[in-house]
Amino acid sequence: MTERVQHHEAKAAAPDEVWSKSDFEGVISGRQRDLGGISVRRILPSSRRRMVGPFIFLDHIGPVALLPGRGIDVAPHPHIGLATVTYLFEGELLHRDSLGTVQTIRSGAVNWMTAGRGIVHSERSTPEDRVLGPRLNGLQSWVALPAEAAETEPSFTHHPAATLPTIEHKGAMARLIAGDAFAVRSPVATLSPMFYLDVIVEAEAVIPLPDEYAERAIYVVAGSIDGGRAPIGEGSLAIVRPGPDREIRALAPSRLMLMGGEPLPGTWHIWWNFVANSRERIEQAKADWKNNRFPPVPDERERVPLPESKP
Repeated sequence: MTERVQHHEAKAAAPDEVWSKSDFEGVISGRQRDLGGISVRRILPSSRRRMVGPFIFLDHIGPVALLPGRGIDVAPHPHIGLATVTYLFEGELLHRDSLGTVQTIRSGAVNWMTAGRGIVHSERSTPEDRVLGPRLNGLQSWVALPAEAAETEPSFTHHPAATLPTIEHKGAMARLIAGDAFAVRSPVATLSPMFYLDVIVEAEAVIPLPDEYAERAIYVVAGSIDGGRAPIGEGSLAIVRPGPDREIRALAPSRLMLMGGEPLPGTWHIWWNFVANSRERIEQAKADWKNNRFPPVPDERERVPLPESKP
């Protein structure tokens, strides 16, 4: 990134410009969903795009501010076949899981939980946050595991913000959350080629995208970017057209999440909190949760029931 970040004069898009003349092949807008009493924006999966590289799920939580005494409570629920990636811009959450992990995540840090053959976890506001009134803004994404790792032993790792590499140059600062990009590697261990970047850019800054990945996308957390035909604004996921030398021009001070990687071979199914490359494995996970065959989260009595139909 450091060699290719540059500034350009703003240029208004001509009225007849279309997506085929830009670096993007389309844009996905989020859908509002309820999660533990708060509204979230569901970006992936979408009817327009199921996955971007190994990314199969993307939720934008918040920004939300709750009254003192209230809190966010996502009760214990199961996962298989994926890794959850929790990344916050503001606020904090307390993670508990069936491995016995108890970990608070704060802005700029990464919680990476590999579900593998099966794990259960909860996410709640901390007691201190409940007193003040929680504020929360962040992303939760799921990365599908390659077939050979889908039944691996579950695990959890926490990476403080200070351990994640940053890349700075000419109007942009990026934190590499996971994977490899611009000859830099994150300490977060991944199981397939991918990248995930949190980028803060000044207005009119132009930044490149990593060339080495087949699938790439940009989620606009705040601000806007030049889409060729029209600006791409907050809450939108822009799918990048394949090919080298793709760039992003910020139209305003913006925060962007750059993500992507190599697509996983085979067909991938997602149902509720389960990801698998066969429907039979999904059915097994449903039966296991319904019949209490997943390990419990210590000191947690609640559990999210299995939906009666596909959520």
